[in-house]
Amino acid sequence: MEVSLTEAKGLLTELVRRAEAGEEVILTRHGHPSVRLVPIRATPDRRTRRALLETARTSGALRVAPGPSAARSQDFLYGDDGLPR
Repeated sequence: MEVSLTEAKGLLTELVRRAEAGEEVILTRHGHPSVRLVPIRATPDRRTRRALLETARTSGALRVAPGPSAARSQDFLYGDDGLPR
């Protein structure tokens, strides 16, 4: 829904209600889109964020596949004396 800025002055409460309900509300100035009204998403509380992080960590840990150790992955670049070849 597009509404001119002058019309929006009298309809602000209704436009905010529509935006909160999920409808896209765009305010125009001189016929050109200028502003979009969107609802603010509630920020998750500390407990919810912590639970989400733990879920991600657990999920990531379950997907780890065993492989070669990276500790010696560059050994081929050095000789027995520890200097570069």
